[in-house]
Amino acid sequence: MRKAAILSYLAFSVFFLADAMAQNNEWRLVWHDEFEADGRPDSTKWTYERGFERNEELQWYTPENAFQRDGYLVIEARPADLPCPAYREGSKHWRNNRPRILWTSSSVKTRGLFSFRYGRVEVCARIPVCLGAWPAIWLLGDRGGWPACGEIDMMEYYQYQGRPTVLANACWAGDTDTKWDSSYTPLSHFTERDSTWAERFHVWRMDWDENAIRLFLDDELLNEIDLTLTVNGKMRGSGINPFHEPQYILLNLALDTRVGQYNPADFPMRYLIDYVRVFQR
Repeated sequence: MRKAAILSYLAFSVFFLADAMAQNNEWRLVWHDEFEADGRPDSTKWTYERGFERNEELQWYTPENAFQRDGYLVIEARPADLPCPAYREGSKHWRNNRPRILWTSSSVKTRGLFSFRYGRVEVCARIPVCLGAWPAIWLLGDRGGWPACGEIDMMEYYQYQGRPTVLANACWAGDTDTKWDSSYTPLSHFTERDSTWAERFHVWRMDWDENAIRLFLDDELLNEIDLTLTVNGKMRGSGINPFHEPQYILLNLALDTRVGQYNPADFPMRYLIDYVRVFQR
């Protein structure tokens, strides 16, 4: 009886160990950055957006505003007064009609260095929540122009309808317009449970497979995007589903032009990222 009990215990232990190993090995780390060394971001992992990029935003993206310090990637928005190298006298285009750069920030991306299809992404970060802050964790497809390439916003934060809001979105091309699947969670949803929420680091997570994109904040599901519905319109995107194609990662801090005047006391505005990790099965 004693021997049988021991064998039964051993069999159970082996089963438990194998089951635990299977669970532990469900996701395999395939790419990451822990931002451990002070100085510039790792040039084998990150490149930069430069200049005025999108949405008629006021910040000029420059590599100098992204740096590693004390184990974090710091993306910093700053006031400036610099001549704009993109200025063209008489131009009516927003990228070229500003003679001075009044704000600088940074946007880093893995384009050309790392992209992937399906998996889990975890980003641990502390975001600025002051008026005008627009931090983001997002992905764009390698294939085609926007929006046909597909966009996944693991996190955006800005003032939506006058309220500080955390967003989790995806977009793609329709026949005549851009299609969005978006969720809007008021910041108060989190701060009512934790008054120190904005002072803390939080984990944004994406679980992406061939069926759905699920976007989480601290393990709370914010949005689930059904990928049977995300096929590009044939007029603009050739009927391709961009979320069955590889995507690359971007981290940036923009300034929201919709809020009016910024508070000088909020600058330099800092967005801190502790790590970025990508897993696949």
